[in-house]
Amino acid sequence: MIAAIFKMAIRALARNKARSALTMLGIIIGVASVIAMVSLGQGAQKLVQDQISSMGTNLLIVQAGSQRSGGMRGGAGTSTTLSVDDLTAILRDVPSIAAGTPSISAGVPLVAANQNWTTRAEGVDVGYPSIRVRAISQGQFFTDADVRSAARVAVIGTTVSNALFPGQDPIGQTMRVRNLTFRVIGVLQSKGQSQMGQDQDDTLLMPYTTVMKKLLATNYISSIQLSAVSQELTADAVRDVTALLRARHNLRAGQEDDFAVRNLSDVAETAAETSKVMTMLLSGIAAVSLLVGGIGIMNIMLVSVTERTREIGIRMAVGARAKQVQAQFLIESLVLGLLGGLTGIVVGIATAYGLSYAFGWAQSLSPTAMFGSAIFSMLIGIFFGYYPAQKAAALDPIEALRFE
Repeated sequence: MIAAIFKMAIRALARNKARSALTMLGIIIGVASVIAMVSLGQGAQKLVQDQISSMGTNLLIVQAGSQRSGGMRGGAGTSTTLSVDDLTAILRDVPSIAAGTPSISAGVPLVAANQNWTTRAEGVDVGYPSIRVRAISQGQFFTDADVRSAARVAVIGTTVSNALFPGQDPIGQTMRVRNLTFRVIGVLQSKGQSQMGQDQDDTLLMPYTTVMKKLLATNYISSIQLSAVSQELTADAVRDVTALLRARHNLRAGQEDDFAVRNLSDVAETAAETSKVMTMLLSGIAAVSLLVGGIGIMNIMLVSVTERTREIGIRMAVGARAKQVQAQFLIESLVLGLLGGLTGIVVGIATAYGLSYAFGWAQSLSPTAMFGSAIFSMLIGIFFGYYPAQKAAALDPIEALRFE
């Protein structure tokens, strides 16, 4: 019985193909908009998460704070209270920290043969590659022995390599950093641009002792990069590191920190939440089209009931029950919603890929959004088709047969 009613509904819709297509248009636009917005929103979330994850594993960054001199307050990083001993104490006394490296940097000119380049030399320890997830594509990273002896060795990014040694193998080559000669022992694997547009391959790494003693002649460092044991323990690590450094720097209660601890997991969560809210907002606006499409279905179904009043009367006169008439019109509106939803999914996928290709936006298709849109469009069809179906089922067969 249901199969017969379904066939009749399909035939009724097929008699007015153009009208049926226009009726589905609102549903198609609504579903396509939702699919496209959710796909682009999730793509943006994934891009942010990947960019932050690529910066390091459960990364915490302790930066030197500001200092006051003669009543003037310097900017962040001007304090000279952060030291390598602070890192040693953190690794010894904070169990939620798995690894760490000091970091100190300086802008330097580089010269190799007749090539030159300007970049920032960053002094780090041997744990840097694992903490910041940087692999070596050629050569090797420097060793503990290099750090202890403040060796003049360097690991460079691909941008520096291409600038100083075009078409050459940089391993074993020498270059001048300021007035000192350094030997290239490794090349970092390329990472490309960061989310902020920074070239992550324009980098020069050295033992931190080399930068402190031979380039800057200082006993202090500008930051400490830490890796927490797990993402769940990053908040505990921030609290414990802050308490330890306040005690080591003899800061009294109420006195502001002379350092700052940044948790990149919080940055990632904040960025993801912001992106999620924007996606929900845009999807909500797009969902209005679904309601408009539903109203369109109700309107057309009411017109259809009026046009087919005599047909309904004949069906009832030959024995069709009110529930069967109601079921036919409900199935017609359900089919309109379902076909509109499925077409909208295809259009939405094409739109997401098209925008991604045209503007370089990240996109990530959501099976949940596609399945949900199909179900929701069916429910829209049933909900807005119920009143016309009820009206058709309530017709008096005698009055319907007299209808002209």
